[in-house]
Amino acid sequence: MLRSALRRRSGGAAPALLAGAALAGLLMLTPLVYLAIRSFERGPGYVANVLTRPRTGQLFANTVVLTVSATLVCMVVGTVAAWLVVRTDLPGRRIWGVLFALPLAVPSYVAGFGWISGFPGIVGFGGTLLVLSSVSFPYVFLAVSATLSRGDAGMEEAARSLGLGPVRVLLTVTLRRVWPAVLAGALLVALSVISDFGVPSLMRFDTFTLGIFTRYRSTFDPTPAAVLGLALVALAIVVTVAEARVRGRSTERVGRGAGRRAGPTPLGRWTPAGMAFVLVVIGISLGVPAYSLVVWTVAGASAGLDLPHLSATALDTLQVAGLGALLTVALALPVGVLAARHRGRLVRSLENITYLGFALPGVTVGLALVYLGIRVFPQLYQQLPMLIAGYAVLFLPLAVGIVRTAVSDAPVRLEEASRSLGRGRMQTLARVTVPLAAPGIVAAASLVFVSVARELPATLMLRPTGTETLAMAIWSRTGASQFAAAAPYAVLLVLLAAIPTLVLDRVLRRRGGD
Repeated sequence: MLRSALRRRSGGAAPALLAGAALAGLLMLTPLVYLAIRSFERGPGYVANVLTRPRTGQLFANTVVLTVSATLVCMVVGTVAAWLVVRTDLPGRRIWGVLFALPLAVPSYVAGFGWISGFPGIVGFGGTLLVLSSVSFPYVFLAVSATLSRGDAGMEEAARSLGLGPVRVLLTVTLRRVWPAVLAGALLVALSVISDFGVPSLMRFDTFTLGIFTRYRSTFDPTPAAVLGLALVALAIVVTVAEARVRGRSTERVGRGAGRRAGPTPLGRWTPAGMAFVLVVIGISLGVPAYSLVVWTVAGASAGLDLPHLSATALDTLQVAGLGALLTVALALPVGVLAARHRGRLVRSLENITYLGFALPGVTVGLALVYLGIRVFPQLYQQLPMLIAGYAVLFLPLAVGIVRTAVSDAPVRLEEASRSLGRGRMQTLARVTVPLAAPGIVAAASLVFVSVARELPATLMLRPTGTETLAMAIWSRTGASQFAAAAPYAVLLVLLAAIPTLVLDRVLRRRGGD
């Protein structure tokens, strides 16, 4: 009876797939559950005491104000940039489109390094807001650009034929249609700002992530840090739920019929203003960090490079990023296949659990695994397997989404033909489904590789003794104002991250038929 119930709730999925997905779900839940247990081990009264301290209130206020401010800035900048690139006759639109997306490939702390090394007085809220907004607005830009590119000029033409002016058409038709995309991008911006550790640390602006890390490093009592970590997770979940509720009341389409690509809107006398906007945004997001990297790299090279240490940190980065990508994709594969090929309450639950990683900041995952290692698995504390497991928790949602899409795109009839020839479900998975979905799996591995190479807070907490990644080298040297020494590590990190980014871009273009 248990087997039949399990089969019904999983849509007849193979037990091996269910076991693999269950292992992924268990890995995702373990840090969160252990953090909750650790936070409440002294009772609810102690948790309330930590949460009501003036210092906690200050961290909460700083984090919320920073998140709201950066999200609003990115919503405006990303939407205007997308409209200029996709729907106007602005000169050089294709080049500007590529440059607007590039800041996403630059780690936030590298951009922070670029700004603080050139303008040391930029520390505090203003500098943190500037840097985080400059590297996060592409989330909104890419989402809105994709929606605007799908066309649907008929609705706007109908609105104009009813007597509405260009401004009213923009506000009541165009913006209404792209509003879900704006919110989707805003959610990614908000979660990115909430979980960012490198920029607040470099800019010396106290947020929850910096407060948790400072508490973890400076005291022998880890429970307050665990309470703050749990509060940070709750804040991220509140943001996610709020975005879903607001998006649920939105409407992507306001009419029926096939969409049709809209022609570019002439800017006319507003062209100089559009060009000024583009140049200012690109100058802030790419120009200043790139200029600082070049200047400090030349200064560092003239003072002599520590090539052995530079090579060692590069190898450490390649090792942890490669292993992290392998484990994450291995765990994402059964979840992605289940979600793409089977229906049922159990399948939905396992898939939703893997998306918890979107709401788990790196500093919180690192904190939970540190406690778990000290108390439950001391043989794994500050060992490579625990660091790799932490990466899998953080980046599994990225891989699951891409693998699920790749498997969904694979023709089901080929799998049915394989089964009709006597192949079992797992043989069909290995010989038909996985090869067909291979480009998507490679894309998922590339994305996780880049994300792991850039990750900072969990790496600082979980790294094995003697291991130092490029991200750690940049953070430590920039924190000590050794900008010339940090620059070569930043340049090498950008180059290492560019290779899998090019692979990812090539795979996505091939899938798109370009």
